[in-house]
Amino acid sequence: MITPDFFCNLLAQHGTEFFTGVPDSLLKSFCAWIGDYAGEKNHITAVNEGAAIALAAGYHLATGKIPLVYMQNSGIGNSVNPLLSLVDGDVYRIPLILLVGWRGEPGVPDEPQHLKQGKVTCALFEAMGIPYRILPNTESEIAACIAECYAHIKGEGTPFALIARKGTFAPYHSGANAAIADKAEMTREQAIGEIIRASSCGDIFVSTTGMASRELYELREKSGMGHERDFLTVGSMGHASSLALALALQKPRLPVNCIDGDGAALMHLGALAAIGARKPDNLRYFLLNNGCHDSVGGQPTIAPNIDFAGIARSAGFSRVYTVKTPKELQDAQALREGGPVFIEIKVRRGSRADLGRPRSSPRENKEAFMRFIVGDAQ
Repeated sequence: MITPDFFCNLLAQHGTEFFTGVPDSLLKSFCAWIGDYAGEKNHITAVNEGAAIALAAGYHLATGKIPLVYMQNSGIGNSVNPLLSLVDGDVYRIPLILLVGWRGEPGVPDEPQHLKQGKVTCALFEAMGIPYRILPNTESEIAACIAECYAHIKGEGTPFALIARKGTFAPYHSGANAAIADKAEMTREQAIGEIIRASSCGDIFVSTTGMASRELYELREKSGMGHERDFLTVGSMGHASSLALALALQKPRLPVNCIDGDGAALMHLGALAAIGARKPDNLRYFLLNNGCHDSVGGQPTIAPNIDFAGIARSAGFSRVYTVKTPKELQDAQALREGGPVFIEIKVRRGSRADLGRPRSSPRENKEAFMRFIVGDAQ
């Protein structure tokens, strides 16, 4: 394994001191280290991977230096447009390093939403004409790999990708994140429990990727309920709200509930404006806000500084609430008419250590969900 400080010191020797990106569980030690040591001016947690490429490009324009963009390989899709139409050698020729966590690597067990992305990760870089290397896990080998990376960048002036396998980085625990006060009354799981207890047997749910979908699944299990009413958006971070909008518009007599997270909401914030513009009165949007990317290591988001309720009002939501207690959440859910409804719920960080994962496959989830809604009147 490579320690984050050794890796970052190698980067610093070549002049790289600016970092931006979207956190990944395979890179959580690296992200924690730069969060502690890079400084506010030299580290920006981006709302999505495309924005990170643009931030890195702006940094290079201002300084002439080589920035680093980190992401999970699932975020390559968000970055393709600026990689090809902004920083590519045929356009502005802007140098940067891509550090990419390789979820779904062939032969390594992983969740179903990562399998296809894992198979095509290297091929995507080949298709874009971006050279890449898989990071070795010894200090002597990684020094040679980093030297090759900078040799290309300084010679060609274009991006170079470093792909990190599971276990590449040694553990590093951030003291800064541990010191953050967490004053919320409810856990995310408790909040989801309150939401489903207040729902009717005809309600359907669309839940965001990560811990929220896992917790919704387990809560149904504990209550002896089926899972046919829930669409678990195990991938496609940031798109649960758009899925819910289309469902609400196509099934206007069916109550639709979207359970989202602050990091996912920030990633594609324009989706809230689309909901407000179409105003489906059968849609309720729950934003579970704990101010961090909980599913990939607990790295902070900018959510604590965002007035989500104000954004929802400006976007056109009919009713908007911010709640902190079970009683406030119950009161906000009591009125069923007059949507779309926006309910921000302040929740604590973290999840149960023994939290399980859905046992049904994504395809089984989809088919059961479609069978449940197919008989609904239009």
